[in-house]
Amino acid sequence: MAGLVWLGTAGLAHAHTGGSTGYAAITVAGSTVRYSLTLSPTALPEPIATVLVRARDGQPGARDNLLGLVRGKIAITAGGSSCAAGQGSLLPPGPAAESVTVVVDFACGRAVRELIVRDDTFDVLGVDHHTLARVDAAGAVHQLAFEPSAREARVQIGPENTTAEGGTSFVLLGIEHILTGWDHLLFLLVLMLGGGGFLSLLKIVTAFTVAHSVTLTLAVLEVVVLPDRVVESVIALSIALVAAENLRGQGVIARRWTVSFAFGLVHGFGFAGTLRELALPRPQLALALFGFNAGVEIGQAAVVACVLPLLLLLRRTAWERRVVVACSLMILVVGAVLVVERAFLT
Repeated sequence: MAGLVWLGTAGLAHAHTGGSTGYAAITVAGSTVRYSLTLSPTALPEPIATVLVRARDGQPGARDNLLGLVRGKIAITAGGSSCAAGQGSLLPPGPAAESVTVVVDFACGRAVRELIVRDDTFDVLGVDHHTLARVDAAGAVHQLAFEPSAREARVQIGPENTTAEGGTSFVLLGIEHILTGWDHLLFLLVLMLGGGGFLSLLKIVTAFTVAHSVTLTLAVLEVVVLPDRVVESVIALSIALVAAENLRGQGVIARRWTVSFAFGLVHGFGFAGTLRELALPRPQLALALFGFNAGVEIGQAAVVACVLPLLLLLRRTAWERRVVVACSLMILVVGAVLVVERAFLT
């Protein structure tokens, strides 16, 4: 348990996001493939984050570096032949946008019937980076997920082809998202620390699962959408408040599942950003949402399966209160730092 707390403290800059995520839109029109990549400096390694900020501010050298990243690390192949990358451009940033969008057109020489996309941007953006992509071609939409261990995807172009081969499934993406989302895991841990016996812990985990599944679905479908800054700040506040409640040690267990449900609703909005940015049509979005949510639940269940026996064993020792206080105090510090960082410094 202390190891998980340490990892959360060490990974403050990368909390919740599980590293960085880029969003690619790939449009096939005849013999041309337009590749658009949207990146945010948040959670990216410092050198590339600085380049993004400077490019957003209009510095030519930084712009050329980003264009070179896409032209050099994205390879498009059609019909067995490589497509030539054009000069590319940066889209003008919105008034309050932090992200930067790079657009490069690839000329393939002939109508594209089979598309192979290779993504090697991880060599620059870091090993914990992911790229989520949507491919629009011949009236169909495909969704892909790229990571360092799954860099290549193949798409058959044609109205009859509605699925894509290659890339990482959204189930695996959901698993990785929760396992590297330290703020969500810290919240789950601090809930369980003061959660009592087996049945109480089961109610806590179930309430959290149901709550974040509901708001994940609502947010991705854009039924309810909250500002990211508000969501991230409240997630950090939830960690600090529950940790502080553990330090009180009185009247905690009986209502802990209601606290889990209430803050689980907020955490669901935090999970949603990954899929919402893809702007998938409803049929594809439903499948991606189901897979991603299933992955989140699988990852969460794996964490609970590891922590639960330790907590139940701890309940039988004289050290329980001291361990709960020590871990909760460390998590309170982490939560407080995250609140300040997310509410006032970003």
